[in-house]
Amino acid sequence: MKVSVSMYSVNSTIQKEDWSTIDFINYAKEISLDGVELLDMYWKDKDTELEEVVAKLKELQLPVSAYDVTNNFVKESAKARSLEVEKINDGIEVAKKLGTKVVRVFCGDLHGDLTYEDGQDWIVEGLTRSAEKAEKEQIYLAIENHGLLAGKSTQVEEIIEKVNSPYVRATFDTGNFLLVHEEPENAFDRLREKIIHIHFKDFREKKPDESTKGFRSTKGVELIGSVPGDGQVNLSYIVNGLKEINYQGWLSIEYEGKDDAKTANEEAVRRLRELLEQGGENYG
Repeated sequence: MKVSVSMYSVNSTIQKEDWSTIDFINYAKEISLDGVELLDMYWKDKDTELEEVVAKLKELQLPVSAYDVTNNFVKESAKARSLEVEKINDGIEVAKKLGTKVVRVFCGDLHGDLTYEDGQDWIVEGLTRSAEKAEKEQIYLAIENHGLLAGKSTQVEEIIEKVNSPYVRATFDTGNFLLVHEEPENAFDRLREKIIHIHFKDFREKKPDESTKGFRSTKGVELIGSVPGDGQVNLSYIVNGLKEINYQGWLSIEYEGKDDAKTANEEAVRRLRELLEQGGENYG
């Protein structure tokens, strides 16, 4: 299995030091990553930057593990949902230029009085439309378990099955299941045959005396992003499970803590490589 880091994993550094995508790629090479995961939200001028990024990736011989699109199908306007389909279709074109076979996608965000049941038809409709292009280009759309819509493994599974395309699979985020109070091990067992991409992430519960603002779960519990191995996720279970199914894809680190992002990611890379070499025993 190959190790990459999501660009979002160093978001605080990007904001603080005004990094470009090129800066991130150079950093990834410095810490000896196998590849990088890039996001649509970081383009300043995509048309200009994309050509430069492709050239830099070729120069440094760094592949792209996935290209992430920040779409949202939970919109009551059909026109607005069509724009989200266009966003994913554009992401497929960018992915082709970047040389990756995976486009990470979202389902959508809850707002107002809407529920998952309200939004599910819109999500399935949008992903079905985008899957037409994905199938033609042989690019996988990888649904991330994210937020309150498709945050649970049952929801991800249900949407994948309803879209019913071999090119719509799962980005398995190891940490996000904790935000909907699902054990990541159970989620893995449910989705293991549908995984095409992994976000290697960990969370811990906020301590009573901490002032740091965390991510609030569906039951109001605050979780703090941590370096993998310092939180609640049984990462060894997931790594060993991936070996059992002969997973050949990427493990992409996504750190969402408050410590220095560069230092945290470098430690995360070290731990993940160690975990892969050891087989995952007694970790997490």
